[in-house]
Amino acid sequence: MTTATVNRRAILAVPLAVAAAAGVGAYALLGRMRAGTYDPRGIPSPLIGKPVPSFSLPGLEPGAAGFSSSDLAGIPAPVLINFFASWCQPCALEAPQLQALQASGVALWGIAYKDKPPATAGFLERFGRPYQRLARDESGQTAIDFGVFGVPETFFIDRAGIIRWRWAGPLTEATIDQDLRPLLRTYA
Repeated sequence: MTTATVNRRAILAVPLAVAAAAGVGAYALLGRMRAGTYDPRGIPSPLIGKPVPSFSLPGLEPGAAGFSSSDLAGIPAPVLINFFASWCQPCALEAPQLQALQASGVALWGIAYKDKPPATAGFLERFGRPYQRLARDESGQTAIDFGVFGVPETFFIDRAGIIRWRWAGPLTEATIDQDLRPLLRTYA
């Protein structure tokens, strides 16, 4: 066999291998969809079961108290940390759910992601301020440390400061009923 023949075979084998891998992936995805175990928002987080990353963020206004990772150690009840931004349309869509959670007594702390304080203040004035504590992450470093892909994202933190759940995307009534309420009962 000549070198040219081997090269041609290798060139043909690469696309076939890629197509085969894509087929196997699609077959696995369809199997998960048939079984009802496929969650398009189910982005795994390596932080589940681990303490929150170390951070310290300033408050919304200059001189206002923000919060830090040390504030989450030994808290009296679980806390939801919600990353949001004024420029985020899905954040506006989840605002009624956040207001309902606050009204039901759920502790909710907000982190304004890559947002300017006047824009964040305007957003909160327009859509409500459900947060017991509010901080700003203008650089985005804390979001990176949490593994945030985009806003909104919400993390459930237990009393010991351990991340127990993460939701990428806006919270919906169904998500709250199916995923969050059981966690609140378990870790209350």
